[in-house]
Amino acid sequence: MKVTSFLTLLIVLLSQTIMACPVCEKQQPKITQGLTHGAGPQSNWDWVIIAVITVIAVLTLIYSVKYLIKPGEKNTQHIKQSILSN
Repeated sequence: MKVTSFLTLLIVLLSQTIMACPVCEKQQPKITQGLTHGAGPQSNWDWVIIAVITVIAVLTLIYSVKYLIKPGEKNTQHIKQSILSN
């Protein structure tokens, strides 16, 4: 019960800090309004940087899930075998 209450409180508090304030919302382009604080991207290079970072983050997520689900290690002496056999 304590963990559930703590997580609920944490989510409520974080949701308020993540959302942009009204002043920041006016400075943001339409695509990022309400998501971030501060001024929006100032040039096209900023959008290129955001796109590259997004691609890297998505690829990292895909590969981490892929290797978590099916790591492909078949060696019986691999350390994961000692964990999986217990």
